[in-house]
Amino acid sequence: MTIGARAWPPLPLLGRGALSVAVLGVAIGLAGIPATSAALLAACSTPSPPNAWRYSIPEPSEAASGLSEKPGWSYTRQAVAAANPLATDAGHQILRAGGSALDAAIAVQLVLGLVEPQSSGIGGGAFLMHYDGQRLQAFDGREVAPASAQPDMLMAQGKPLPFDEAVLSGHAVGVPGAVRMLEAAHRQHGQLPWAQLFEPAIALAEQGFRVSPRLHTLLQAEKALHQDPLAARYFYNPEGQAWPVGHLLRNPEYAHVLRRIAQEGSRALHEGPVAEAIVARVAQAPRPARMSLQDLRAYQPREREALCFVQPTPARSVRICGFPPPSSGQIAIGQILGLLANTQAQGPDWASGLPSVDFVHRYTEASRLAFADRAQYLGDPDFVAPPAGDWRSLLATDYLRTRSQLIGAQSMKQAAPGQPGGGRSAWAPMPAQTEYGTSHISVVDARGRAVAMTTTIEAGFGARRMVSTDASRPGGFLLNNQLTDFSFVPSDAQGRPIANRVEPGKRPRSSMSPTLVFDASNGQLLLSGGSPGGAQIIHYTAKLLTATLQGGMNAQQAINLPNFGSLNGPTLLEAGRFPSTMVQALQARGHEVRELDMTSGLQAIERTATGWF
Repeated sequence: MTIGARAWPPLPLLGRGALSVAVLGVAIGLAGIPATSAALLAACSTPSPPNAWRYSIPEPSEAASGLSEKPGWSYTRQAVAAANPLATDAGHQILRAGGSALDAAIAVQLVLGLVEPQSSGIGGGAFLMHYDGQRLQAFDGREVAPASAQPDMLMAQGKPLPFDEAVLSGHAVGVPGAVRMLEAAHRQHGQLPWAQLFEPAIALAEQGFRVSPRLHTLLQAEKALHQDPLAARYFYNPEGQAWPVGHLLRNPEYAHVLRRIAQEGSRALHEGPVAEAIVARVAQAPRPARMSLQDLRAYQPREREALCFVQPTPARSVRICGFPPPSSGQIAIGQILGLLANTQAQGPDWASGLPSVDFVHRYTEASRLAFADRAQYLGDPDFVAPPAGDWRSLLATDYLRTRSQLIGAQSMKQAAPGQPGGGRSAWAPMPAQTEYGTSHISVVDARGRAVAMTTTIEAGFGARRMVSTDASRPGGFLLNNQLTDFSFVPSDAQGRPIANRVEPGKRPRSSMSPTLVFDASNGQLLLSGGSPGGAQIIHYTAKLLTATLQGGMNAQQAINLPNFGSLNGPTLLEAGRFPSTMVQALQARGHEVRELDMTSGLQAIERTATGWF
């Protein structure tokens, strides 16, 4: 496995006929809620001049809650993939109006914050991979800990807080970064005016959107959201019941905030009345925290160098590019794929629409090794030095070859971290900890520009605290609980610090894995993809990559596959999706198997001979 460069020749355009947009969505719930598939298809005519464009609200079209596999759709020039049909339609309309892939992604994000508030929004953060046909960039809009943060702030009486209690505390809320990051990316790659991208979300917030089966189901299952008066008034009826499916829900406060951001830029969120409301809400939470106006004013996104590695496949060698630390996703995925490449398969890896027993065994063993390194080394690169002086040491060919020798016929059950570069680490491994959430957006436009963006407020409905600048206006937006992605415990029993411990101004480690795949020989973009799902994001995205690049499946077939993996503990299988023979065969190889809901939310767009799928 080798590390690749990040600039290639421009992509060729795919003909000069009428434009079309694919909206490919598989929107999956959180925390064991049944999956809901949301797919929206729309054909596009020639784009209208920007001044002539007007956003029009589409008719509702979302299936009932439950897993619903889709066939996938083929288009010729451009595509949008997101988790809700209203959001995908907003991106579609922006592309029709002459917007870039980045413009469309911004419009999609703003609508998702309205119609899918449990997963992402302007109160959270995001990682964005952008390719303009020549240059690949990684925009970091991850939340940061306020200046008042302390290493032990998620502890009480010497013990970690229970996760649910930590989520609801003021100490869980990080300084939001998504809007300021999107603004920075738009300065470089936007085609339409910044304010125009807000029109779909503002119109839907003011005129109302129909509550989807998924949102209703999640609200019915949610307990803590009722404790916040602003959120309770917005999401529930006077009897405390979630608004029914099809209820027309308006959010005038969200529209008000978006109008300010559209006119004033990110300053409207990070300074003035909105910033004051954020600070007040954090201070009013249980176990209140001291986020300051200066914390919000000082937030800056980062532009980082994308992390790429070359992977051989049966068809060609590909360059897989993803996000560097503070994300652990790309390094863990690269390790898993590299370790698999160094193991000997016993028969086909894929058969009858399922991974083979041997593949699941080798994959989960590779996962254990990758997650052991993740717990040991990964953290915010502004605070944590990489092993051997370079994060790519964790992907080095010799290192992965040596580590792969630990994969045998029987499960190792739990792996220890390695020593890339031969050096010893001063860090202590981070204990296992719950992670949730997020949503993923992929876009490719007619000029070959591409976006893969994973966006989050962490747990479902974040910190369960709604921000409003005027209580007379219903609605607002939710704050993140992103700081619970830090290690609750700052050090081990020997006093060794944990790389992902809390520190002021630090970004918590993430699993988000927005991914762009290129032909290694000519730089042609082949795929944009990613997923929500907490730590399982790594496995969902790796499943997409292994099934498409190694298994010969198309993106939709890969998305439809059942999920599996390991977080360096039991072998996890998606409940009800694998035959008992798989469980028994893995147990015979020493695996402790647990079947559970593994709700992903993968989105993907891949190149075909005639366009995009």
